[in-house]
Amino acid sequence: MCKSLGILLLCVGGLLPIHWATADESEAVAFFENKIRPILVQHCYECHSGASDSIKGGLRLDFRELSRKGGDSGPAVIPKRVADSLIISALKYETAEMPPSGKLPDKVIADFVRWIEMGAADPREESAAHAPPKKTGDKIDWKAAGEFWSFQAPRKTAPPEVVNSTWIAQPIDAFILGTLEQAGMAPNEPADRRTLLRRVTLDMIGLPPSYEEMEEFADDTNPAAYERAVQRLLASDHFGERWARVWLDVARFAEDQAHIVGDNKELFYPNAYLYRDWVVQAFNRDLPYDEFIRQQIAADLVNPRDSSNVAALGFMGLGPKYYRRNAPDVMAEEWEDRVDTVSRGLLGLTVACARCHDHKYDPIPTEDYYGLAGVFAGTEMFNKPFSDGDETKENGQAKDTEKSTHIVRDAAPRDLKVMIRGDVTNEGDQVNRGFLRVLGNGQSKPFRIGSGRLELAYAIASPANPLTARVIVNRVWGQYFGQPLVDTPSNFGQLGSRPTHPELLDDLAVRFMENGWSLKWLHREIVLSSTYRQSSRLDATKSKLDPANKLVWRVNRKRLSVESWRDSLLAAAGVLDRSLGGRSIQVSSPNENRRTMYSYISRFELDPLLTLLDFPDPNTHSERRSQTTTALQKLFSLNSPLMVRLAKDLSGRVVKQPDLTDRARVKLAYQAALARNPDGEEIEAAVEYINAGQNKDEQWERFAQAMLASNEMLIID
Repeated sequence: MCKSLGILLLCVGGLLPIHWATADESEAVAFFENKIRPILVQHCYECHSGASDSIKGGLRLDFRELSRKGGDSGPAVIPKRVADSLIISALKYETAEMPPSGKLPDKVIADFVRWIEMGAADPREESAAHAPPKKTGDKIDWKAAGEFWSFQAPRKTAPPEVVNSTWIAQPIDAFILGTLEQAGMAPNEPADRRTLLRRVTLDMIGLPPSYEEMEEFADDTNPAAYERAVQRLLASDHFGERWARVWLDVARFAEDQAHIVGDNKELFYPNAYLYRDWVVQAFNRDLPYDEFIRQQIAADLVNPRDSSNVAALGFMGLGPKYYRRNAPDVMAEEWEDRVDTVSRGLLGLTVACARCHDHKYDPIPTEDYYGLAGVFAGTEMFNKPFSDGDETKENGQAKDTEKSTHIVRDAAPRDLKVMIRGDVTNEGDQVNRGFLRVLGNGQSKPFRIGSGRLELAYAIASPANPLTARVIVNRVWGQYFGQPLVDTPSNFGQLGSRPTHPELLDDLAVRFMENGWSLKWLHREIVLSSTYRQSSRLDATKSKLDPANKLVWRVNRKRLSVESWRDSLLAAAGVLDRSLGGRSIQVSSPNENRRTMYSYISRFELDPLLTLLDFPDPNTHSERRSQTTTALQKLFSLNSPLMVRLAKDLSGRVVKQPDLTDRARVKLAYQAALARNPDGEEIEAAVEYINAGQNKDEQWERFAQAMLASNEMLIID
């Protein structure tokens, strides 16, 4: 059990011959491609690129290093130094005036400021590793493009032969052990039983095991005990709660908008919780993942007579909406959100980077972007009345959004024209609604049924699609091991990472589909493996050979998410409300006892507790959560009303027990908070502290708070 948290700086590299982007780098590059490059091309390249008749001011902005080198006046771009980046003062018309044709909108300038604050990610360099798709004339060589690893169909591979065959509990293990043995390494010893049960319980249901569960498992020597524990966790209603929250990050779930005009909340989603509840139940009943996708994109079309899954359409129906509805520029922004969420979330491709130009690295021409965007252009946000008797507007929308389910429905089918450089006023050729050509051997099959949502749903959730199963398998793996097999979970393209274990990823993806796209099968397959059951112990020799643990010779220690941490605190204090489903809560309220996954999620002003503890921005799809360590986080543990109140609750649980000595009460406190008994040294230290102050009740509360704020509460070993 972890009793202290060391800060481990793991150096990535050495195992792969090329530096592929991390998840954070991938997000930053996507921001550049969507927000920065199109502006540079449209407004700056005429005077500041290799194609210019003359280079103005000696400044070129068409390559990363040239932008940072700058021109006659100095560097145009200095990462993370907005005030020193001359491009910002020029865009603001403070020093120079760029572009000379007129000052750009404040929103565009704000994007440049944010880009530089994020580190000014810029992939524009000549590199074989990041080469754009091969082209013949002006056309993509689809045969060559299809040879990229993620566009190849996943293949089931016979597990490699290994020396230590007794270690193999699941097919996963053979792939991991085979790679380790080739590197002259061996896996770690198994985790002890208490560590393993705490790990698998928090990983699977987001809650810690009770002291009684821990004791029962520790004393059960039956070889099938662990498998029975896994089956119990899979059957728990809390399984759906834990894994629904993972999915809601992907779906950028939220209940309002990033902007509000006065008190106008007509674009808000008062019943967004219905989608969240549907996701929870879908995971609990093990809805096959292919059907899970189809229902979220086209539940109303998959089975029009069955309304039981209509809330699933919140996947799109709860997306960002903007005022000035139906204005071309506004709708173009909304369509980009839908394309981005679907393509990165389900396919692991940054299709939105092709809105303004052909994708610079992946075989996604801008026509394919507008083929997908056309599906959403023919779809409208719809507040579906709860019942036929509810009052509606002329178009069938609920007059009172409080009495509606927030979904999407088909409008008039619409094929879009290419918006040259993303400019809604500069239209090119019209493009049929359809799917990505790289996933169809270069062929485009137009969508003909309504908006195209139904055909899109089946194209994504198809065993012939090489990406869909791989992407979800990789996401689930990443949650269990703290690092996915592909380190950029939403970018399986050229700029993304390459899989550390490609045969394993493919084998899992194929067997996942063969087992009915069952997510519970996938979870079971992972947690029953010897790979997952390893200890997290650091080994100096193996750490030197593989510092980033890319070969998975141990299990990575993980920090609990804000949801699991707060829920663990409530459970330790004995006040956790485990009721399932329902409306959202104000999680920062110190008297709120419901699980954290039921928090109200605001795009406009995210709850401060969630913000403090690395909850992702709900304005956009999130491929994985970042982790920060700040003084404010520890101050929260020391001073927040929630922690003070829970410390009182925990101390009250033990102090109120009659006829017990202080030593016995310390033991109870450890059992309640950490599901274990303290050792002799811990008991003596606690008793000494409790009796050192003048007010014994206050000492008990401080002792309880120290336990709640400990690293042992925060870290999964």
